[in-house]
Amino acid sequence: MILNKIKQALLICSILQIGSAFFCSSASAQDAVTTSEIGIGIGGANYKGEVAPKYRFLNNQPAMTVFYRRDISEPITLRGGLMGSHRIIKDNTSFSDEDYNLPLPNFRQADVRLSMLEASVVAEYNFLDFYDMSQKPRVSPYFFAGAAFLLYHVKTVFREPQLAGAHNTAVQDWDLQTAVSIPFGVGIKYALNKHWNLGAEFGARKTFTDRLDKLDEGHINNNGEPDKRIINPYDNDWYFYNGISLSYTIYRYNCPPPYRRKRGLLE
Repeated sequence: MILNKIKQALLICSILQIGSAFFCSSASAQDAVTTSEIGIGIGGANYKGEVAPKYRFLNNQPAMTVFYRRDISEPITLRGGLMGSHRIIKDNTSFSDEDYNLPLPNFRQADVRLSMLEASVVAEYNFLDFYDMSQKPRVSPYFFAGAAFLLYHVKTVFREPQLAGAHNTAVQDWDLQTAVSIPFGVGIKYALNKHWNLGAEFGARKTFTDRLDKLDEGHINNNGEPDKRIINPYDNDWYFYNGISLSYTIYRYNCPPPYRRKRGLLE
């Protein structure tokens, strides 16, 4: 428990440190032109945990993101964003094939309602010079990684009578929680013209909590041990975002240092 708190504190410090660099000018980015982007995206959010033990694309539910991106060097851009989603996950109905018709979901019969709001700061490494106007077409794949803060609202209900009587008191109410995660993933950018860009991205979020679905070590059996009929006590939950985006590029033309106007120099 203490180790997890230390990890979360270190990640929060990293967010603040990266964020301070994000809104400051970089000494290495003093080119003739610097660029920034504002954009929106739509896609799907996904979850992996007790109720959905494996990632499945068909489990995606609607999500939306807004972001601001700024270049700090030719290959590196920094991006800050917000992502929001609401989803419902149910045992035996979140999956579409017989491989997931398993004894544990059949016994547990859990319904999870999960709303998420994520604030993130990530660094993107672009494999091509996306802002080189001589490229035809202008396109670049990229990799990203960073840190995120998650605010989530969750409610879990058991429909199996035995579990409902023993555990529903603890999980049936809505619970507002926070978590820290590490987002990472891949994407691709394509320039429609000088200002407008399309993007596609897939990203995973590693969390340090097992409480995204409220199915954690708080559920114990008669021996005082984690109830493995309900939870998997050996790993934490994950969540994902994949989608497409549309962004607008803003160009700033930088004057060379000798020609920058200084107050009082010519007055």
